[in-house]
Amino acid sequence: MIWPHRVWVCALLVGYSVAAAQGGQGGPASPPSPEYQTVFYNNGNLRLEAYFYKPQGNGPFPVVVYNHGSRAGFERAERPMAFIARVLVLAGYAVLVPERRGYGKSDGATFAEEIGSDRGERFVRRLEAEAADVNAAVDYAKAQLPIDAERIGVIGYSFGGIVTTLAAARSKAFVAVVNQAPGALNWDRSPLLRQELLASAEKIKTSMVCMAAKNDATTENVRSICAKAQAHGAATDVIIYPPFTDARFDNPTAPGHAIFFYGVDIWRQDVLNFLAKYLKPDAHSPDKAATGSDH
Repeated sequence: MIWPHRVWVCALLVGYSVAAAQGGQGGPASPPSPEYQTVFYNNGNLRLEAYFYKPQGNGPFPVVVYNHGSRAGFERAERPMAFIARVLVLAGYAVLVPERRGYGKSDGATFAEEIGSDRGERFVRRLEAEAADVNAAVDYAKAQLPIDAERIGVIGYSFGGIVTTLAAARSKAFVAVVNQAPGALNWDRSPLLRQELLASAEKIKTSMVCMAAKNDATTENVRSICAKAQAHGAATDVIIYPPFTDARFDNPTAPGHAIFFYGVDIWRQDVLNFLAKYLKPDAHSPDKAATGSDH
């Protein structure tokens, strides 16, 4: 079924999640983070790292792949993104967080080392390679982890949204796609990136929701990507949140870009509602409680 393409301008919500800071390290008010397992998988000759969270029980569990954004200057620091696990594991989902090439303990040059300031061909080819890393992680998970291969979703933010768009266009594994501010900070800087994202969106046939804050660098990215996918048969929605700011994000021209890192409480329920339609956690994961030490 193809939903009518529409834009939701959400009611003003207040608050943000301190737990999102520093890749998900929570403050005193944050719930404990679910425990995770570090795994390694291969894409070609690269050995790549990923973090795997799961609810209590034996599975198989519906799984959500989370694609992180860029983190210039901190590429080699491991970031398990516990904030997204706190959202999803308690709702019955396993979570897989790939450290794409050049991040964490994964092989490969960092993005800055390989690309520098390029926003043309090298830039796009690198992101395509990272999307291949994500799809290789999914193949590994289907073979080695207690997941339900028929219930795989994907979420990506910023650079991770670019990678999510590219990966979803190149794989039939995903049944739900959450695209958060994909390439917002580079949308106007890289015509080639825009071209590649829109061409990839045409190939996405699964259900997708595209999200942005009104005061991000642009909202044209989410509108255009979801519209292109919808025009070629995908069920899509666009959610534009009210302007968002957080003092910890120093980007006066695009303060709303921080919403998907610091503003978890604003979009949490929208994500859970969307995923529940396609991954149906209750049918696959009766044990929803998950506790553990913060990593």
